[in-house]
Amino acid sequence: MDDRLVITLLRHGMTDENERSAYIGWTDSPLNKKGREMVRALSSHVISPGVIFSSSAARCLETAGILFPRQTVMALTELKEMHFGDWEGKTYEDLRQLKTYQAWLDAPFSKGPDSGESFDQFAARVQTGWDFIKAHIEAVQVNSAAVITHGGVIRFLLSKVAPESKAFFEWHVPLASGYELVWTKEGFRRGDICISLQEVPLMERPSG
Repeated sequence: MDDRLVITLLRHGMTDENERSAYIGWTDSPLNKKGREMVRALSSHVISPGVIFSSSAARCLETAGILFPRQTVMALTELKEMHFGDWEGKTYEDLRQLKTYQAWLDAPFSKGPDSGESFDQFAARVQTGWDFIKAHIEAVQVNSAAVITHGGVIRFLLSKVAPESKAFFEWHVPLASGYELVWTKEGFRRGDICISLQEVPLMERPSG
């Protein structure tokens, strides 16, 4: 058992902007009442980890505080969601007439939001955060960690370390949920993909 390392990637709870399907990459929105209830329900499915990392966004830090109220949380700006620039706080209906928005929807990995981050910039930033997490876990020699962050960040990490190959947008990451990833400690040191993965909370996959 001591040779196992478990890292749980968790998405924050709902905000008002999430509820109206607005883009909120770097918008510092707090959880709303429904979001806090979602996180409290999630808390019964997670155990206290050896170390906790969080996006520095308020919605993630608030989620971490509800889940792990008596533990120290390490906030990392590198774990923030993609910066949507001029599109922050806006919905599809607000943006659908913009040519640059339609171009981004057609090619999200090569086009970027107006005045926002490209996917390559986002990916490089998150990778820097993940490298820090790996180095810190190695330094403190814990058996478990939690990372509270955003849907895009979790999708990116899963596309890099999951044992099953899926495209970025094929990963389903609902609010107040996530994935538990398991490595051997030696495999983690080598930078291997994880040896197992399961949803948190554990749920049946929808058919179709």
